[in-house]
Amino acid sequence: MIRKVGLYFLSLWLMFVLILFITIQFPVCFENNCSYIGTWNLIKSNVIPIICLLCIIISIFSYVDFSYKTKGTPELPFKITDIEHIDYEHLTFLTTYIVPLVCFNFDNIRYQVVLVVLLVIIGIIYVRTDLFYANPTLAILQFRIYKVTGDFTVRHTTESRSNIILITKDKLEVSNKVKYIKLDKRIYYAKKTL
Repeated sequence: MIRKVGLYFLSLWLMFVLILFITIQFPVCFENNCSYIGTWNLIKSNVIPIICLLCIIISIFSYVDFSYKTKGTPELPFKITDIEHIDYEHLTFLTTYIVPLVCFNFDNIRYQVVLVVLLVIIGIIYVRTDLFYANPTLAILQFRIYKVTGDFTVRHTTESRSNIILITKDKLEVSNKVKYIKLDKRIYYAKKTL
């Protein structure tokens, strides 16, 4: 559950960066009589950018955790019998959630509260429906998403499993064999075997 929440933050890092640049306020003065406004005043005028910076840090930790998890010991390989390329889900998430949220009026406290409530609701949906794989950050990092059916060998018998989501950097096709690490019940990080 914590890993899924982390991947949700990772999926929103671009939005956090954009909001940080939109809302950050540094007083600039080129007069001779300029003085420092004080740390507390600087913090008060930059609450949203500070929160965004914390969220970006959480995103970085999430990516490090994801990288660590994907270096684990893989399960026995399975053979892909049916495959569907579903990279479009990255773009769907980006255009549906991130782009409209950046257009909020961040000067008004009501809009700030609405933004937080929306992010929490979207996050709950994102985690509960296992959509953490529809992550635009993974697309930027050249990961691909596939929905596959595969033949698994379990105790000398072949078992077919369907609707498996594979996150991989490899280009996969039917009849490829892949090693995998389970990220969730039906979501795997996969690597093509030679």
